[in-house]
Amino acid sequence: MSTPVPVLLDVPTRAALDRIVAAPSSQVRQVLRAQIVLLAAECKSNAQIAAELGCNVNTARLWRNRFLAQGLSGLQDAPGRGRKPVIVGEREAEIVSATLTPPNNATHWSARRLAAKVKVSKSAVHRVWQAYGLQPHREKTFKFSRDPLLVEKVLDIIGLYLNPPENALVLCVDEKSQIQALERTQPVLPLGPGKTACRTHDYTRHGTATLFAALTYPQAEVVGTCAARHRHQEFLAFLRLIDRTYPTGEIHLVLDNYGTHKHEKVQRWFAKRPRYHLHFTPTSASWMNLVELFFSILTRQRVRRASFTSVQVLYKALHAYLRDWNQHPTPFSWVKTPDQVLSQYDVAISGTEH
Repeated sequence: MSTPVPVLLDVPTRAALDRIVAAPSSQVRQVLRAQIVLLAAECKSNAQIAAELGCNVNTARLWRNRFLAQGLSGLQDAPGRGRKPVIVGEREAEIVSATLTPPNNATHWSARRLAAKVKVSKSAVHRVWQAYGLQPHREKTFKFSRDPLLVEKVLDIIGLYLNPPENALVLCVDEKSQIQALERTQPVLPLGPGKTACRTHDYTRHGTATLFAALTYPQAEVVGTCAARHRHQEFLAFLRLIDRTYPTGEIHLVLDNYGTHKHEKVQRWFAKRPRYHLHFTPTSASWMNLVELFFSILTRQRVRRASFTSVQVLYKALHAYLRDWNQHPTPFSWVKTPDQVLSQYDVAISGTEH
């Protein structure tokens, strides 16, 4: 029997092999190869290594020689190792094409239905979907702005956020209407260890409220008030509240295109107060008004899980939330450039529309 070639390990290589053996995420075959090399470094024969590790002597010889010839890289699998895909070429193209064509009497394919149609296994369909990034069960919503002044308004709003004017106040103004005062038919069950909070799906509706809010940018302090409706009368009353709260200095208001904001009486009110400068978001892009972000936080934290016995209780809850928010406001920061925003509309800064 020939004497095996001795294996000598330097400190970094031994440490790397030890990590492979100790790591819980290492594959079994990688651990076996590292153990063979470590035992070979202890001057053990291939037969001794095979007996200790419970493998074939030829396996011990193979990985000892592979390490001697190539080092650590020799312990890796050769390219192309493993099971080759069964679904390839035209068969794969057939699955992709069928996926992109909705079935009769359904909006999208399930893996089982498609597998039955093209006569392959469900797993094969899943592999093709994963390879091509296809997810028929998922969908998103979208709304493209058709505003003819889209580019100009995007540049105006984002320019205001990225470079706020000196010695002037930026206010993001809007109303959140139809906030429902819902009273759950049973008390809400509180959160507990190993138990989520629970609320009944049925409720008594006591009415709705509208929250008018003005958010300072970037400080994110909020001036707000509640009203039963959201007509131009209520909006004018809220503008007077803003005027009393910030009696001096120029004010830049970010508004959406709701008709109340452009009412004739509202326009006359602004015409008498030249310190106000209006910036309207593009049509169908009111998300650019950062007060919408505050409304989203308010809904999640105070409204959605609550139970209100009357509209007045809802009013008090909203005003209390505003007071609490203003004690420790979280500053907002706009980070997207006009190009990044306009790219989703396939519109360039030059003004070319799709």
